[in-house]
Amino acid sequence: MEKDNMKQKNKPLMLAIFTAAYNIIEGVVSIVAGSIAKSSSLVGFGVDSFIESLSAFVMIWRFTGVDKITKEKEEEIEQKAVKLVAISFLILGLYVLFESVKSLYLREAPEPSLIGIIISILSIIIMPTLFLAKNKTGKKINSKSLIADSKQTFACLMLSFSLLVGLSLNYFLGLWWADPVAGIIIAILVFREGYKTWNEKDLCEC
Repeated sequence: MEKDNMKQKNKPLMLAIFTAAYNIIEGVVSIVAGSIAKSSSLVGFGVDSFIESLSAFVMIWRFTGVDKITKEKEEEIEQKAVKLVAISFLILGLYVLFESVKSLYLREAPEPSLIGIIISILSIIIMPTLFLAKNKTGKKINSKSLIADSKQTFACLMLSFSLLVGLSLNYFLGLWWADPVAGIIIAILVFREGYKTWNEKDLCEC
């Protein structure tokens, strides 16, 4: 029983460590590929990966040494973690929106990116499992910050779908504007989740 309890307490930390490691790798590959292709949505996706890794580091901070603090201190850390995750949404949304609008205004046509398509498909495969694991664990231990972080992962899944559509339309049909339009859609989704997280609304709903 004690072993199971220890495993349950360590699960949020393990999920956070995996999220941070995966997103750092994904972010580097996406930004390099996006810079080469001049793709605002792919670069934005890479920045999102780094911001999601930042959110994961917040979770690592949140769940490190949790047995050594009082319930009052844990609740204080929990509230701070929720706000930090919300701020990460805002930073991401502003960056992606700026880059996408700039690309549309200047008519910066990105080069087709097969690597970007592969990255988005890989993310679509991995993110649902990670989201469900975080969300289920967050509800089980009654952690609003982990539930908020799971919504960051869900937002990443939505970004992956938008990215895949935009890059595919550009790659297969030559529709250059689909890339920055996908970026704008991404920004809207991110702002929405950031607002809900900041106000701690519907964090316990799926």
